Amino acid sequence: MNLSKYKTLVFDCDGVVLDSNRVKTDAFFNVALPFGKASAEVLKAHHVKHGGVSRYAKFAHFIEHILPAGTANTNLESLLEAYAAEVQSGLLSCSVARGLQRLREQTAGAKWLIVSGGDQAELNDIFRQRGISDFFDGGIFGSPDNKIDILAREVTTSNITEPALFIGDSKYDFEAARTQGMDFLFVHNWTEVSDWPDFVFENDLESLPSITELLA
Repeated sequence: MNLSKYKTLVFDCDGVVLDSNRVKTDAFFNVALPFGKASAEVLKAHHVKHGGVSRYAKFAHFIEHILPAGTANTNLESLLEAYAAEVQSGLLSCSVARGLQRLREQTAGAKWLIVSGGDQAELNDIFRQRGISDFFDGGIFGSPDNKIDILAREVTTSNITEPALFIGDSKYDFEAARTQGMDFLFVHNWTEVSDWPDFVFENDLESLPSITELLA
């Protein structure tokens, strides 16, 4: 894929920049486990199926649709706090995509953004601690806003300018990119989308194992 034509590159975080999908999947399961293994398994499956959707929406779904009515200790904020504590160490230790700095240098004329389902404050802190926040001169964005709303806002303010490419690893990433008519690249080495080959074929998408393959 030739990146030279793009003025804006939008990256998902988990499974694209960081090998953090498993970290977050395990965290959803562990936070839900005190409510029973069956409920934890259902939340885990819901999380994987809806990759890229924010934790706020997923835990709200957990409370409203998975747990029996009247279940004690189901405060949304407490679940979110427990989840954040679970993922903190994993996000600081998981792998970063190889060649990220070289890719930034190679695409010096393009603006870079992160648009993620992860918590925005958490993302900015993690990226700062890992020394990669400065690569994303267009900003690091995440929940509680969802990806579709973030993209629409950043297009409206001209922070995202065309032509633009979204690089993601989930079906929701593609759906979000499509709302703004953005090109899309599916990266699959770290994805949790089990049927990604069929998804890529059915939607006529370009696909690479990782963003490392974008290096000239």
